[in-house]
Amino acid sequence: MAATGGTRTVITALIANFTIAIAKFIGFVITSSSAMLAEAVHSLADTSNQALLLLGKKRSEKLPSAERPFGFGRERFFWAFVVSLVLFSLGSMYAVYEGIEKIRHPHEIESLWWALAILLFAMAMEAYAFQTAVKESRLYKGNHTWRQFIRRSRIPELPVVLLEDFGALMGLAFAFICVLIADITGNAVWDGVGTLSIGILLGLIAIVLAIETKSLLIGEGALPEQVIRIEKAIAESPEVSHLIDMRTEYLGPETLLVAAKLEFREGSSPSDISSDVDTVEKRIREVEPLAKIIYLEPGSFKDEDA
Repeated sequence: MAATGGTRTVITALIANFTIAIAKFIGFVITSSSAMLAEAVHSLADTSNQALLLLGKKRSEKLPSAERPFGFGRERFFWAFVVSLVLFSLGSMYAVYEGIEKIRHPHEIESLWWALAILLFAMAMEAYAFQTAVKESRLYKGNHTWRQFIRRSRIPELPVVLLEDFGALMGLAFAFICVLIADITGNAVWDGVGTLSIGILLGLIAIVLAIETKSLLIGEGALPEQVIRIEKAIAESPEVSHLIDMRTEYLGPETLLVAAKLEFREGSSPSDISSDVDTVEKRIREVEPLAKIIYLEPGSFKDEDA
């Protein structure tokens, strides 16, 4: 699984959300709709989130240093986690607060058709960004469900943008329906209900993203199919008699650490073992290109059994 994806999706989402945020703020000024204001803040938060994801990707490309000998790949995990916090604090909490205020103190919506036209424009832009995220994510999803993809993905940008865009589309639908109901019924409380619904939806998405990106930040191992490929490559190596133990961990979306303890064939000299280690490492990289850092330790299977 290549891990270089996500950049096009992030840039597309950034441009779309910035354009939408401007349109929504104009719509709020014209209509005084709290749902429109909540959606504008949501789009502004999404725009800043995409900028943070691009920042994380740029910083992750820094070369390893004495202080960071394994490189800066985890920067992408860290900034994805920050995005979940921004989405919760700036997007969700503001919308919840604004929704409660508008339910307690309703304000009549002005220029309904302006509001609906801007929301439809925003839906079209978000749909394009969401389609881009779905299309790129399919390259990595395989036969798994979308829920499994979000849990399994080691590329943080794709699940983040995918869920953000989904939340944005649902939020726009809530805003559109509730603004329309508020006008039809003459009850502006519905505008506040739409705003509150947007806040709750964003909060749920932010929690899911925080859980998944926190897991990546702490450290996740290779996917089950990757483990099977690596173990098979080791076990089928004629130089190895036993695979005693193996641990893996993603140091970044593009770097997998593999550490294994092996028993090499009986009678191997130190020079033979040194050559065998190089051969086994080559086989591992052939079946799993992301295994860029490999540590193989000779050991005795009998000693481990004892």
